[in-house]
Amino acid sequence: MTQQKPKTKPTIKDVAKLAGVSFKTVSRVVNNEDVVAEEVREKICRIIKELGYHPNLSARGLRGAAASIGFIYDNPNSHYIVEMQNGILSICATAGYELVIRPCDARADNLRDQVLNMVDRSRVGGLVLTSPISENQSVIDALQERGVEVVRILSGELPPTGADLCPCVYVNDRAAAYQITQYLLQLGHKNIAFLAGDDSHKSTLERQSGFLQAFTDAGLDACHARVLPGRYAFDSGFERCQALLSQTTDVRPTAIFGCNDEIAAGALLAARLNNIPMPEQLSIVGFEDSPFSRQTLPKLTTAAQPTQEIAQQATRLLIEKMRTKNTTGGDPIPQSCESYTPQLVVRDSSAAPSP
Repeated sequence: MTQQKPKTKPTIKDVAKLAGVSFKTVSRVVNNEDVVAEEVREKICRIIKELGYHPNLSARGLRGAAASIGFIYDNPNSHYIVEMQNGILSICATAGYELVIRPCDARADNLRDQVLNMVDRSRVGGLVLTSPISENQSVIDALQERGVEVVRILSGELPPTGADLCPCVYVNDRAAAYQITQYLLQLGHKNIAFLAGDDSHKSTLERQSGFLQAFTDAGLDACHARVLPGRYAFDSGFERCQALLSQTTDVRPTAIFGCNDEIAAGALLAARLNNIPMPEQLSIVGFEDSPFSRQTLPKLTTAAQPTQEIAQQATRLLIEKMRTKNTTGGDPIPQSCESYTPQLVVRDSSAAPSP
């Protein structure tokens, strides 16, 4: 049954009364804390929506603080960006924050100024940064000098405690690429081509490193692990696969590892246009588990990356830091880091090589 909205502006106590819980429990849900049972959380969220309740930011110790979060990115993968946005928005919606989104050219000479101008105009209290901007130390230093809180999403392994100057969410691309390559090697592939992404993204280097390490650990000659530079783009995968398939049969790879699903999908189209049976004569795998991986024929073997979950955790860390800073008067706050490793998903595009 739909709840009847109060005639006056709804308060946290109105929500608590209708939900049959304490206002502290409602506060925990609004602040996205994990101590509330999922059934209770869903009920409270439903009532908040029905009442049109909006948290009172000043009452939560944020008087005078910016009530918006910025998301700055430079990534050609539109699916990745949409997933990131959705993850950040889902946390902002319950925590009472607005989201300001700004694409930037990470290779621009004035990147630092672009970011600072965005912060000055929008008055955001904190930023979620993705690769490669999150790897630009001059940008990070400038933001910290301005007192802007930052959470970085980075490709790499979780470092020792205290190694970072701001909270980070790490994605262990190297371990996931190692797992994919090991899977192909165990199928019996020994001649594998790696179609790299943009070299300005650390994820490219991490995935390439995992690919090559799997060959080394298997005791195989690295000459069979071919790395072809390129971009995170469908056309880039298509063109490089075409070049590989133009070689004589005895030197063609029996498997191709695309640095993301878009690259792999481009390679798959090239193979299909060349009448190469897949996976009988050529296995193709991707990375990220984007819609590309499920819309191709055959469907792509890939590494599932929980992009929305990563974005949600980064936003939680950012909001926690913003609030803690406000209530402690700017005293040093212990840094917090999280780590995710994409997991292998086996589909129809990979199999043992033909005898």
